[in-house]
Amino acid sequence: MKHVVGLSGGKDSTALALRLAELEPRDYEYICNETGNELPEMQAHWKNLELLLGKPIKRVRYELDLVGTIRQVKMLPSVFGRWCTRMLKIEPTIEYFERLPPGSVLYVGLRADEEERKGLYGEDIDIRFPMREWGWNEADVWRYLDNNGVHIPTRTDCAWCPYQRLGEWRNLYFEYPDIYNEGIFLEDEFGHTFRSPGRDTWPADLRSLAKEFDSGRKLRQYKRDVTCRVCRL
Repeated sequence: MKHVVGLSGGKDSTALALRLAELEPRDYEYICNETGNELPEMQAHWKNLELLLGKPIKRVRYELDLVGTIRQVKMLPSVFGRWCTRMLKIEPTIEYFERLPPGSVLYVGLRADEEERKGLYGEDIDIRFPMREWGWNEADVWRYLDNNGVHIPTRTDCAWCPYQRLGEWRNLYFEYPDIYNEGIFLEDEFGHTFRSPGRDTWPADLRSLAKEFDSGRKLRQYKRDVTCRVCRL
């Protein structure tokens, strides 16, 4: 049997992987769902975790990256069509587990203070939630990471995640213009936008949004919305 830790790279799965190795040392297999649309600091974080854990993180992928899948389904991800999480993260993990020996266990970083949340991988996978067993809440997670000097990237989701806030789109535009511009080309190609029209007073399309950013238009302070649980776990 295999002991598999789902390691997206977010604060919870990072703390889970590191603490689990301390409390229950065994030959773990670490997996992540790479979409090909991660930011460079996310890739660097995965590499650093490989050093800390002393093992490689296995990429469990769909047959195509995000751009390829967009063209396959002929649709951009949106808050109304979040097929990306299902196709690029949940289903590849389920398919991967189906190939493992019977009795294999998936360790998932759901905390004790989010007990209402359920597993995302169906009834046929044996799943453990060690942080619930430890009684860890969000403060415990941050305390553990801070005490061990582990930094979590600001963005652990995809660069074009439709759930991100305006400030994150602005950061993407100024820090990674090539990635931002590729998003513009995809919106032009499909005639739709990643952002939902009417969600605020800003343009929905990335091309017009860039002009607003260049104009210096001010943003209100915003709080990070954690909506896509799989991507930010």
